[in-house]
Amino acid sequence: MASMRDIKRRKSSVSSTQQITKAMKLVSTVKLQKAKGVAQDTKPYFDCMYETITEVIAKAGTIDHRFLRQGQSTKKAFIVITGNRGLAGGYNSNAIKMVTESGIEKEDIVIFALGRKGRDTLARRGYTIKNDYSDVINEPLFSDAVRIGEDVLEGYCNGEYGEIFLVYTVFKNTVSQEAVCIRLLPVDKPDEDENEKENTIESLTLMNFEPDPEEALDMIVPKYINSLIYGGIIESIASENGARMQAMDNATNNAQTMINDLSLKYNRARQAAITQELTEIVAGASAIS
Repeated sequence: MASMRDIKRRKSSVSSTQQITKAMKLVSTVKLQKAKGVAQDTKPYFDCMYETITEVIAKAGTIDHRFLRQGQSTKKAFIVITGNRGLAGGYNSNAIKMVTESGIEKEDIVIFALGRKGRDTLARRGYTIKNDYSDVINEPLFSDAVRIGEDVLEGYCNGEYGEIFLVYTVFKNTVSQEAVCIRLLPVDKPDEDENEKENTIESLTLMNFEPDPEEALDMIVPKYINSLIYGGIIESIASENGARMQAMDNATNNAQTMINDLSLKYNRARQAAITQELTEIVAGASAIS
């Protein structure tokens, strides 16, 4: 059985840790409210952007465009959004699993990292880190997403990558976040089954482009890519703060449970010491008499 001194030191250490986790929970709560508000405000725009591009592609007819067909290169570009810090439960590891468990050989994957945790972990596992944008996570702007999109699209247009994927974490609510991996390029065409559900004149009418479809897609698709990247960053920031708040809340509760258990052990050890002293006093008195 541990001594009273050891138990007291352990209890003091756990109490200090509890104060830290409680403070981190409060900070994450404040950041979450701000990030959640931004995510909710921007989500309608990105949903509308996605629906618009889907409708354009569906009514484009048989257009042979580089953004609609897979490149010849076997390399895949992954834009991976994680955090710069840990202590966020499974937030970072879940996003990393989207890459490591994608079924694609690591030799064919090129990483564009947003977040030091994802960058460092994937680098240790032998993945190629093409660019690092970890500073973007702190205060993201749409211009940052444009810069990332331009870098990735340049490699795609030059034939360096055959596909582009975006890995981020979807913010569902305060206690639920889900890591996802979506393909940005080539743009997926709507399923024929979905088109057949709305077999109307309006849905079957082809879209007229001015001046021509190729030039229109050259202008629209990059904006679509940039919008999805920015939306992924905003969603990931809200998810990270939600995951960290939940993790710190669990840590605080676990610390309290440990403190209660240590307090019980300390009281038992103290009672045993008092009982031992009384026994020794009674035995000494009996020996003298």
